[in-house]
Amino acid sequence: MNQLQADALPRTSPSVRSWLSAIGLVAGLFLLNQAFVHGVGGYGLSEYYLRVLTLVGISIILAVSLTLVNGCAGQFSIGHAGFMAIGAYAAGAVTHFGGGAFVAMLEGLPGWPVHAVRLLVSLTVGAVASGLAGWLVGLPTLRLRGDYLAIVTLGFGEIIRVVLLNIEPTGGALGFTNIAQGPDVPGQLPDQRFALFLEDTMFFWVSLAAVLTTLAVGRLAYSSFGRSLAALRENEIAAAAMGIDTTRAKTTAFVISAALTGIAGGLYAHYDNYLNPSSFTFLRSVEMVTMIVLGGLGSISGAIVGAATLTVLPEALRDLTRILPPAVIEVAPFLANLPDYRMVLYSLLLIGLMIVRPQGLFGRREWAWLARLFR
Repeated sequence: MNQLQADALPRTSPSVRSWLSAIGLVAGLFLLNQAFVHGVGGYGLSEYYLRVLTLVGISIILAVSLTLVNGCAGQFSIGHAGFMAIGAYAAGAVTHFGGGAFVAMLEGLPGWPVHAVRLLVSLTVGAVASGLAGWLVGLPTLRLRGDYLAIVTLGFGEIIRVVLLNIEPTGGALGFTNIAQGPDVPGQLPDQRFALFLEDTMFFWVSLAAVLTTLAVGRLAYSSFGRSLAALRENEIAAAAMGIDTTRAKTTAFVISAALTGIAGGLYAHYDNYLNPSSFTFLRSVEMVTMIVLGGLGSISGAIVGAATLTVLPEALRDLTRILPPAVIEVAPFLANLPDYRMVLYSLLLIGLMIVRPQGLFGRREWAWLARLFR
């Protein structure tokens, strides 16, 4: 075929290619979910490994969303567990208390679309609630810098946790139970259809959200808005002198990051079907920060690797304790509870990393194939 004939062939427009890529992505993740959950040819993932993979996906959403603030914008927030809690409880409350209308719709409509819409509505409410909280916190506090901002966000996260401990409709200190089934009705068995739908498809929703979060934050980081964030990260005074509204840029990044964190919280609530305020302590925020520091501040690829590493590490330590010979446990009894020392191991890991590679595993670099998707 000569060049003239090649030019005469119809070409696919960029918008059509984008739609085809999106459809292929959704279809691929759905088929992967089916293979993991139901197996192919009698082989599938065990519930344990499927849970670990799902938690890795949630951790990736958390780490990538925090990268927008701590990495791209150069701020230091250690209160994102509060935004995760708001998203989790808001999404869980919508599902738990507002599911009656969706249950009624099941009488005349197919179950899968109704359940999918129910989940998406709950996640949207969780994202909006977290984004609004991010705006309310960020507008006055993002005028602060460095340690002062860290202290304020830390205080915010603890305030949210204490408030949730005292909200009775969502269980208070006892925890928010049976999120997918709805409130108990005397004389009626709980409706399990939505819970079974979540059990069947949760990996699909988490992996889809992780991919979309990565693409969204990456596109933002490589856009003109991302360049504004990079400018104020390097020198906020110089950025302001060049005409960048630094407060608005930081607040926008904070709101987007909080909303994405809220989506992760909503997915976590629907996956575990149970929430407790103790799951959103200061240590949860420290874990998020550790993930992005390990991977490299400002690197989305690094955030992905850091999130996967620190989510799998406790499980790997648990497996390690199972295979250690009894003689070793007798000599060093603390090895029997090695996963309980994960925060100590995280600290040692960070100390070693700061000595050997202070910029993190990736620095600010990205995988080449991932960077091409962002541009």
